Amino acid sequence: MPAARARTKRARRATLARVSDPTAQLDAVRTGYRFDGPAMQLGAAVSPGGQAHADAPVALPLSVMNRHGLVAGATGTGKTKTLQLMAEQLAANGVPVFLADIKGDLSGLSAPGADNEKVRARASDVGQSWEAMGFPVELYSLGGQGTGIPVRATITSFGPTLLAKVLGLNATQESSLGLVFHYADKRGLALLDLADLRAVVQHLTSAEGKADLKELGGLSSATAGVILRELIGFSDQGADVFFGEPELDTAHLLRTSPEGLGIISCLELPAVQDRPAVFSTFLMWLLADLFHDLPEVGDVEKPKLVFFFDEAHLLFDDASKEFLDQIEQTVRLIRSKGVGVFFVTQTPRDVPSGVLGQLGNRVQHALRAFTPEDAKALSATVKTFPKSGYDLEELLTGLGTGEAVVTVLSERGAPTPVAWTRMRAPQSLMGPIDAAAMTALVDASPLKATYAEAIDRESAYEVLTARLEKAPAPGAAGQTPPADPGPTGDAPAPEKPERKAEKEEPGMIEKVVRSSAFRSMLRSAGTQIGREITRSLFGTARRRR
Repeated sequence: MPAARARTKRARRATLARVSDPTAQLDAVRTGYRFDGPAMQLGAAVSPGGQAHADAPVALPLSVMNRHGLVAGATGTGKTKTLQLMAEQLAANGVPVFLADIKGDLSGLSAPGADNEKVRARASDVGQSWEAMGFPVELYSLGGQGTGIPVRATITSFGPTLLAKVLGLNATQESSLGLVFHYADKRGLALLDLADLRAVVQHLTSAEGKADLKELGGLSSATAGVILRELIGFSDQGADVFFGEPELDTAHLLRTSPEGLGIISCLELPAVQDRPAVFSTFLMWLLADLFHDLPEVGDVEKPKLVFFFDEAHLLFDDASKEFLDQIEQTVRLIRSKGVGVFFVTQTPRDVPSGVLGQLGNRVQHALRAFTPEDAKALSATVKTFPKSGYDLEELLTGLGTGEAVVTVLSERGAPTPVAWTRMRAPQSLMGPIDAAAMTALVDASPLKATYAEAIDRESAYEVLTARLEKAPAPGAAGQTPPADPGPTGDAPAPEKPERKAEKEEPGMIEKVVRSSAFRSMLRSAGTQIGREITRSLFGTARRRR
C-alpha cells in the first residue's frame, strides 16, 4: 500500500511539472468559478504538489444545471460519493432530485453522516464547514421488488418503442409491436399489464382474430408469434410486477419538504440488478413522462428537477439508431422544461456523441489505462475537454479517490477553466441505512397508501376472455374450430395474478378523485371512455382530452 501511494505521488509530480503556469491556472479557476447566483459547491482547486486551495472553490451554477452533465470515472474512484454530494447540495438549495441506487448504498442520504478524522481532514482541506446532516428521502422500488414505494407503469403508457428495447426486438418486430398497440388503442382494449398485451397478441394469432390480423396489414402471424414468445419469456423472468396500476405519477418527483428542502427520490435497484435493460428503460420512461407532463419554462434560476441516470451505458447498449435519435431529442428538449439530466458512467465513450455533445457540465474522476482499449478511452476523454494547462492524460490516470477534473458552464453559458478538484465530503451517511430504518422510512411515506397495493381492473385480458367465453362452441352451426397455432409461439391465455381490488368507502369520493391512483386510472383508461391516444417519440401514451 505505501508503495502504491508513492507511485501515485510520483505520477502527480510528473503531471504537475507539465502544467505551463500553475499560478495562472489557479487564478483562472478563482475567476472562472466566481458566480453571482446560487451555485452547488463541489470542492476546491488543487495546485502543484497536491495542495487544495480553499480560496479557489469549484462550483456549478444552479441556473445551468438544466444544460445536463456527465459524472464519469473508473470503478472505485468516487463517482457514487460525488453523486451523493451533488444530491445533498441540490436538496439544500430546494431542488428535487431523482437518482437510481444501483448498488444499494445511497439510502444513507436520509441519515446524518459519521464524524471521523478522515472526514474532518477532507473538510479542512477544501474549506468546508462540515456538519452531519440527513436529507428528506423518498425510497422507491421497481415493481415493489425490494424496500420502497412500488414504481409501476401501464403497458399502454410504457409504449411499444421502450418495450421493444426491453424485449430485445429488431426493427421489424418493433414496428409490428407498434401495430399491436395501434390495434388495442382503436378497439378500446386497455393494456395495463403483460397479461393484457399477451391476450391481444394471442387473439390476433388465433382463428377468431385472423380477420383483425389481416386488417392490420404489416403484422405477420410469424412475427406476432415471436413477440408472444418474448413476452412469455419476459413474464417468466418475473417482469409482471413492473407493469400495472396504480401507475406512478411523476409529479411526485418534483416535491419539496415543508422546510423548503428538495426531496431526493431514490429508486432502489439491487433486487433487479440482473435485469439491466428493464431498469435502464424504466428510467427512460420516467424521463419521457416528465417531458410530456411538464410545461415549458425556458431559463430558470434553478431547475425543477435534476435526474441522475446511473449506469448510463445500459440504456445505449445495442440500441438502434432510431432509439438513440429519440433519446438525443428528449435530452435536448427536456431542458426547456427545467429538468437537468446527468449521465453517470465509466467513460464518456459510453454515451453517444449526439447526447454527449449536450452535456455541458463535466465531473471526470480517474481513468485507468491498463489495456490498449483503456488507452483509447483515455485519449478520447481528453479530447472532450476544453484546452487547459494540464497534461490531462497524465492527470486523469493520477487522480486520487475523491478527486476529479471539472469543467462546467458559467452563468452566461461559456465553459469554465478545467480544474483539478478535490471534492467536498458528503454530510450524510456514506453507506446504506439498515433494513429497519429503510422500512420505517417507507412506512412514514405519504405515498404508501396510494401505491403500496396493486390494482387489477377490467382491461384487454378480461374483455377478450369474456368474448371468447361468449363465442359459440366449436362445431356449432357456422363456427369453424380454432386453427392449430402451429409454430407461431401461441400459448394458452395467461392467468392474471390476483390482486386486491380498490375499496370504496362512503364519503370518500372527493379524496378518491383527487388521488394519484384515480388520475393513473384515467390516464390508462382513456380509450374506453372515448379519448384518443397520441404517442410520443418513444411511443409512450398521451391522451388528447
